[in-house]
Amino acid sequence: QVQLVESGGGLVQPGGSLKLSCAASGFTFRSAGMDWYRQAPGTERELVAGISSGGGTIKYADFVKGRFTISRDNNKNTVYLQMNSLKPEDTAVYYCHYQRYWGQGTQVTVSS
Repeated sequence: QVQLVESGGGLVQPGGSLKLSCAASGFTFRSAGMDWYRQAPGTERELVAGISSGGGTIKYADFVKGRFTISRDNNKNTVYLQMNSLKPEDTAVYYCHYQRYWGQGTQVTVSS
């Protein structure tokens, strides 16, 4: 079955960095477009970034452009989200997404 397992979240000060990972299994990862979403309390889940199967097409939400970088390693069946210059408003649960499947999420908290 499809499994998406996120890791790498935590507490970081404003201006800091975190790198999230999503380990995927149960499908042909190298053929799959992958996305990162996030959801803050009381808000709807929103797209953060997406990457095509080969990594050649990448999209970002306007609010993370220039700060976050999505990447993937098809040999490790893993997609990453490097987050730099973090702001308090980036605080949310971050989810890995493939088609109709979601990971369990990893909490990112940006606070001094």
